[in-house]
Amino acid sequence: MATQEIDLRGVRVLPGLLGPEAQAAMLADLREVARAAPVMRPVTRRGPMSVRMTSAGRLGWVADRRGYRYEPLHPETGQPWPPIPDSVLAVWRAVSGVEADPDSCLVNLYREGAKMGMHQDRDEGDFSYPVVSISLGDEALFRVGSVERGGKTASIWLRSGDVAVMGGAARLVHHGIDRVRDGSSTLIDGGGRINVTLRVVR
Repeated sequence: MATQEIDLRGVRVLPGLLGPEAQAAMLADLREVARAAPVMRPVTRRGPMSVRMTSAGRLGWVADRRGYRYEPLHPETGQPWPPIPDSVLAVWRAVSGVEADPDSCLVNLYREGAKMGMHQDRDEGDFSYPVVSISLGDEALFRVGSVERGGKTASIWLRSGDVAVMGGAARLVHHGIDRVRDGSSTLIDGGGRINVTLRVVR
């Protein structure tokens, strides 16, 4: 059951927004996304990322040695990304506070000690739209800083079913995942964490 909203340096964290049945249903939908658009381990200029990822929607987020960008086709299959599942869209519509639906849904899979360094989500064309992030599976230590790099940060353990909304003054804050608590959830076969991130790219 959802508990009271938490303000983490301007990021809205909605603990337990998705109950167990909703989490399981969303996971099943994401498996279908991964069947149509297989997960990849991106290789950037700094080397391979520790997370694996895929996307749904009109545009998918792609990272390679040329940089970061949105593309309409899966880089390995050459096929369009599958539609964003209704279960995922329902969360966006419930918490985003905007009329437009997202045109990109990034699905990150964290296994085997994967983490995500501090970064900004700034590859989109209009920062007036929020970024909505859904956590499934193992707990993850989510760290939030400021719009400027460096300085003070604050952290919270995100649990399966939690949702975070980065909008307004917090739309461009630096944020990352320091570590994942292996075995803290039984939702995903073989363990691990899935993070679903929704964005309006335009």
